[in-house]
Order: sequence, then C-alpha cells, then structure tokens
Amino acid sequence: MVAKPPVDYIERTKTLYSSLGHPPYQWVVNNDPPPWSPLTKPLNECKLGVVASGGIYQHGQVAFHHKDDISYRKIPTSAPIAELRVTHFAYDMTAARQDPNAVLPLKALNYLVSKQRIGRLAADALTFMGGIYSSRMVKDLLAPAIVAELKEEEVDLAILIPV
Repeated sequence: MVAKPPVDYIERTKTLYSSLGHPPYQWVVNNDPPPWSPLTKPLNECKLGVVASGGIYQHGQVAFHHKDDISYRKIPTSAPIAELRVTHFAYDMTAARQDPNAVLPLKALNYLVSKQRIGRLAADALTFMGGIYSSRMVKDLLAPAIVAELKEEEVDLAILIPV
C-alpha cells in the first residue's frame, strides 16, 4: 500500500474560504495558555463528555449547512451507529460515511466504559460542523453553549474530537 501525502490543510482552508467569498482567513492566535484543572478522581470514576466537530447528526435531526453554521446536535452516546449521518464541507467524508466512528468514536468510548477504563459517558455527545469561518462566533456563541451543556451534564472532563 502506498502512503498518501499529508493534506496541506492550511492551503486547502484558504482556498475553500476564498471560494465561499470570504476575505483571507486570519488564523486564531492565543498567547495565553488554556486554563488547566487536574482531575480530582481516577478516570475510571469520571463522567466523560464527548464533543466532535465532524458534522455528525442523528437520523431524524436536521443536517448542518455550510455557511457559518454554529448550531450543534445532541446525540445519545448509546445511539446505534446505523442512525448516525455526516455532512461537512471541509473534509473528505468517505470514511466517516462508511463508519461514523471515524469522526465520533462512540464504539471505542463505550468499550472503554465496559472495560472500566472510563467511569461513564455523558448521556449525549455534542456535535457541530467545524470549519466555521467566524472565530468570534465560535468564541462568543458556540463554545459557551457547549460549555453550558457540559456543565449541566456535570461531566468531569471532555474529549474534543476535531476533524
């Protein structure tokens, strides 16, 4: 098997946003380190929140659209994989459509729960479509909404799954 070269995501992102009529993309620069809170109990006693940016939604939910969609979906972490769908404009969805675990690894996470490596998963995974042009909208609207959901669910930590 011949290895594929890595995707030049920076150039691909610039081209994609330009084709959508946006001015040149300004990458976010954070000079301060993110806040850190060490775990206060073992991982096998923790409730894990799941947050994924792959555009995953459940059959019956409204699909994401492509232009600065800052909505998110709640997907039960017990949902059958056959009920999961994927839509996105910024990555090749072939593998994700064949097996949504490629971008929302619920099978692996539930396995870790069954093996008592993780205490339990939050009732719902929170999914959204990454590739949002407006970092301000992510910072001011989407991220606080997701944080509020995680706090309401009383998770101990969250795994962030980017695409």
